[in-house]
Amino acid sequence: MRHYLDFAATSAIRPDSVARAMATFLMECGASPGRGGHSAAVEAGRVAFRCRRAVARVLGIPGDAGRIAFTFNATHALNTALRGVLEPGSTAVITQYDHNSVLRPLHQLQRERAVQVRMLAGTADGTVDLEEARRRLRGARLLVVNAVSNVLGVRLPLEELAAAAHEAGALVLVDTAQAAGHVPDHHAAQGADLIAFTGHKGLLGPQGTGGLWVREGLEVEPLLRGGTGGDSLNREMPASMPDHLEAGTGNAPGLAGLLAACEFLLERGVEAVHAHEAALKAWLRSGLASIRGVRVHSPAAPDGAGVVTITHDRIEPSVLAEKLDREFGVLARPGLHCAPEVHRMLGTEATGALRFSVGWCSTEEDVERALEGVEAITRQRAVRAS
Repeated sequence: MRHYLDFAATSAIRPDSVARAMATFLMECGASPGRGGHSAAVEAGRVAFRCRRAVARVLGIPGDAGRIAFTFNATHALNTALRGVLEPGSTAVITQYDHNSVLRPLHQLQRERAVQVRMLAGTADGTVDLEEARRRLRGARLLVVNAVSNVLGVRLPLEELAAAAHEAGALVLVDTAQAAGHVPDHHAAQGADLIAFTGHKGLLGPQGTGGLWVREGLEVEPLLRGGTGGDSLNREMPASMPDHLEAGTGNAPGLAGLLAACEFLLERGVEAVHAHEAALKAWLRSGLASIRGVRVHSPAAPDGAGVVTITHDRIEPSVLAEKLDREFGVLARPGLHCAPEVHRMLGTEATGALRFSVGWCSTEEDVERALEGVEAITRQRAVRAS
C-alpha cells in the first residue's frame, strides 16, 4: 500500500471530481476559451470564467476575478510578476525562505537589468526582523514574501511585512504555492498587491495550472506576447486583464479540473482541511522527535502548513527516503527542495533534509506507517553500527 506524504510537492491524490471534470471537458467540449464564437468555445470560456471566480473565492481575492491571469504554475506567475514589475536598476527585497522560482529569475534580472536584490535573514520559526526589513525596503520597488515556507511549513508575518513595504513605497508580491488551499489566509486583505499561485498543490488541481492576481490599478508588463483571441489588429497586447497577461492557448482541460478542485475545497472548507492537516502534522512531528538520532527542523507552527522536515545524525536523507519507499511504501521527499537559502539557515545545505508533508486526504495510518518506518530503519542502522 502506498502512503503518500509529499503533498508539498504535488497533491498526487486528488478528489475524483477533478479527473472526471477534465475527462468530461475533453470528451464533450475540447475547445479553447476565446477562440471562436461557436458553442464549444463559448462553453470553454464559461469554464475559465467559473474557474477564475472559484479561485478568487478560495484565495479570498476581492473584486473583479478577471484580475486573475492564468499561468501554467506558480513559477510562471512569479516570473511574470518579477519581470513585469522590476525596471532596470530597481531594487527587490526577498527573504531567506524564498524558492528558486524567485531566486533564479532575480539572479537573471541582476545580470540583464542591474536589478539590486536585498535578502532578509530568517530563523527556523519564521521570524523576520521587521526593523531590518524597514531598512532594506528603503527605496525598494518590490518585496517578495513566501507566505509559507516549503521546507519548514511556517508562515511569514505577511501583514507586518506588507505594511512596512507600503510605507516605503514598495509593492508586495506573495508566493502562495504552499499556502493556497492549506492555510485559510486572505493575502489580498493582508496587503498583497500581486498573488502567485499554483493549481497542483493545496488547490488540488492538475499540473499545468496556476495564476497571478494583480490588484486594480497596477499594471504588469506581459512576460509573453501573442494571440489572445481578440483585438487581433493591435500589435500591442490588450490593455485589459486577464488578456493582458494571457498570450497563447492555455490549459483549458486543466482549468476544468482546477474548477472542480476549488469547488471541492469550497464545499469542504479550507479551514477544515487545515485543521485536519494540522492534527496529523502535530502527531507526525511529535513521533519523529521521539526517535533517537532524528532532528526535527520544522517548528510546531500549528497555523502553518503540514510540513515536517528532518535529518538523522547517521543516515543520509536520500537513503532514508529510498528505504521508506521500498520497504514501507512511504513516499517523502529528500533534498534541498529548491530552497537553498533555507537549508543554509539550517546548516543542511551539504546533505539536504527529508520532508514529510501531509494533505487533505492523509490518514492516521499514513502517519503511523511513516513513524514505524523511520523507527525501524534507524534501529537497524544502530544495530549495525554497534
